[in-house]
Amino acid sequence: MKLVAKIRLDANTEQAKLLLRTLETANECANWMSNQAWEYKVFTPFSLHKIVYREARERFPLSSQVVVRLLSKVCDAYKKDKKVMRRFSKHGAISYDSRILSYGENRVSIWTLDGRESIPYSAGPRQKELLKHQHGESDLIYSRGKWYLAATCDITDPPQEVVDDWLGVDLGVAEIAADSDGQAFSGSTVKGIRYRHRKLRSKLQAAQSRSAKRHLKKLSGKEARFATDVNHCIAKQIVVKAKRTKRGISIEDLTGIRQRIRARRPHRAVLHSWAFAQLGEFLTYKCVLAGVPLVKVDPRNSSRECSNCGHTEKLNRPSQSKFRCRSCGYTANADYNAALNLRGRASVNRPIVERLPDSSGGFQPQLQATCFSEW
Repeated sequence: MKLVAKIRLDANTEQAKLLLRTLETANECANWMSNQAWEYKVFTPFSLHKIVYREARERFPLSSQVVVRLLSKVCDAYKKDKKVMRRFSKHGAISYDSRILSYGENRVSIWTLDGRESIPYSAGPRQKELLKHQHGESDLIYSRGKWYLAATCDITDPPQEVVDDWLGVDLGVAEIAADSDGQAFSGSTVKGIRYRHRKLRSKLQAAQSRSAKRHLKKLSGKEARFATDVNHCIAKQIVVKAKRTKRGISIEDLTGIRQRIRARRPHRAVLHSWAFAQLGEFLTYKCVLAGVPLVKVDPRNSSRECSNCGHTEKLNRPSQSKFRCRSCGYTANADYNAALNLRGRASVNRPIVERLPDSSGGFQPQLQATCFSEW
């Protein structure tokens, strides 16, 4: 599994200026390459290399490996859409590989326009542990006057446990997550902070004063960082519980939910700020690191189906938080009932079976090691 370790470069004034010139020159070169790719309608690295490599080396004071990395950056940008010419920000991130960047114990040796520079870096215990497995490219990032390196680290996946039971986890807005054990993680704090920031941004944007713009710049990213921390904490607690009780985790496949759901205007901001995909990603990689199986199941009617008798009806859920089955009379918290349904849907997944020839010449079923689908 690949993880990213983000470290901060403690560059002095001269080194910071040199890194900035290097970044600006590299992105200028990337924009020139993009123009050439658009003019010749060539978007693959091998073909574009033949057209632009030599001229790029002559036009820009960049090393051969930096030019190769910029070629990849341009071609990757055109993979998604070849109908619009790509432009790169003056201070956009650029990639380094092991030929132009190396990591030491507390310093990095990085290529610049004036040659190699040895720059100290700051990293926490977790980042330092990840850097022991650093392999592949690292991105040089310039953000708010500070320099960072996002290093790709290749971690060996531990063996996953074989489980007989699952912990169903229902994701939502009012309750960020609710599991089949009855534990819920409220979203009221996150919703309140999002609402307060949304109102404050509206007032500051309407003011259009210099102080308002400075305040907006200061607020930028604060809300997202808070929500990210909350999702990390929730994912960690869920995975620790599943690991301790020797269970797998069953969550909903919510792909495309924003396109399927119609929301009234007052609720659209809340719906589109719902970070369910991020929580799912955190659960995924934490499960892999802990050796806990994770399965993604169909969420259809999970909030309307009775976990007691299986009766499914829209009227089974009279409100956001209440579930009352109109067939058997079972009542429960709606999110808890949905989590029970998700647990049940994971339990009935059939293992993967292949047929192998036996000694008599016939075939016998052979159970494979993987009995669940990862997300």
